[in-house]
Amino acid sequence: MSLPNPSKGWRSSSSRLLALYSFLFVAWSCILMGVLYYEVSDYLGNLARHSLMQRQHLFARFEGEQLDEALATSMTFDMRAVDAYGLFDEQHKPLSGPIQSIPQGLPLDGQIHALSSCIDSDDPNLPQDSCDAVATQTPDGRWLVLVRDNGSLFAVTRIILHALVWGLSLTIIPGIAGWHLLRRRPLQRIRAIQASAEAIVAGDLTYRLPLSNRRDELDMLAAIVNAMLDRIELLMHEVKGVCDNIAHDLRTPLTRLRAQLYRMRQQAVEGSPEALQLDEVIGETDTLMARFRGLLRISELEDHQRRSGFLQLDPLPLLQELYDFYLPLAEEGQVTLKLETPAALPGLTGDRALLFEALANLLSNSIKFTPPGGEVILRATDDNGSPRIEVLDTGPGIPEAERVAVFQRFYRVDDKHGGFGLGLSIVAAIVSLHGFSLEVNNRESGGAWLTLHCRQSLINPG
Repeated sequence: MSLPNPSKGWRSSSSRLLALYSFLFVAWSCILMGVLYYEVSDYLGNLARHSLMQRQHLFARFEGEQLDEALATSMTFDMRAVDAYGLFDEQHKPLSGPIQSIPQGLPLDGQIHALSSCIDSDDPNLPQDSCDAVATQTPDGRWLVLVRDNGSLFAVTRIILHALVWGLSLTIIPGIAGWHLLRRRPLQRIRAIQASAEAIVAGDLTYRLPLSNRRDELDMLAAIVNAMLDRIELLMHEVKGVCDNIAHDLRTPLTRLRAQLYRMRQQAVEGSPEALQLDEVIGETDTLMARFRGLLRISELEDHQRRSGFLQLDPLPLLQELYDFYLPLAEEGQVTLKLETPAALPGLTGDRALLFEALANLLSNSIKFTPPGGEVILRATDDNGSPRIEVLDTGPGIPEAERVAVFQRFYRVDDKHGGFGLGLSIVAAIVSLHGFSLEVNNRESGGAWLTLHCRQSLINPG
């Protein structure tokens, strides 16, 4: 059983909370910036129109030559490319001023109007972009056009906008950096907790979840889980001790009972009813003793202190020895046994005798359940730097609903082939001891397909 991977990136709770806070902060900043920009723009627009209206009222006090002199004098104080005027006769022909034609789209009604395109001219001293303009008729029948460019006043708006954008950027960048740093530490602690939890799930109850000096919520949860593990480990050891003591205590009287029965069988007349009954009782006693031996073997394998004797070994000689050992058994059952291995395989760390026992159980089961004329394949491949050993047969296969139950003690798919239901339990204990994983499937053409992944990803033996 493997644990799910920890959340990555934005999927973790801390990342989501930080992202939500950042989103709300940015959204609020954008709203604030928009409101400020709108208020400043509206204020500066009103200020520009009010300034142009004052110029209009000022020049309305003059007429004739006084107006001409006032307009000429105003050019000395006006800002170039911002303020401009044009004086036209009744036929709209230019008389004086830098503006030589009435701006297109400007109504001659004495009201201030906003123009998107002010004056079509190559003169850089004339307003070119958006502006406010007014055309008013003087007492002597001439037309006076006054123009004020909006760009100069709205430059203040652009300065404010740029300042807000830079301020927002300088806030977002540290925010993203802080989000990245703040989410890394919780994820590192979660990964450390997951590593310990995977070792516990693999069967090593001596592991505990790591604690830090912060004593935060994660430490509180880890401390609670560790207390539960302490209690579970104590109970497991008590139950295991009771079972082991029972098995050990019963093995001696069973051995004595078997010896007494054997002596009685030797004294009985060959072929008599008493001899037949004693043979049957001795057989049942042998079966009972074999079951006790199997239970004690599983209990021994579940003691993970045996990892201290693990060595680096080459799986190819081990597989060849298995093939040579079980080839006569396969030929006796009229089953074809094949060995498929590459020229070289990556090494693995483990106990050679235990691995031989586990693979022998898998291979003997496949030979036993394969009907005459069938085929059993012992195959090994290189799985990204670690061996992968497969046992395939053409037997009935293992139903999907029973692929987990077959590793339970005393479980048997059927009673036709005998057995105690402990073989695969021993295999599971050996696989767990090594930190390997065993995958149970069926071939598409029929038959079981057992795969032993020899990648020690959960625990470090020794």
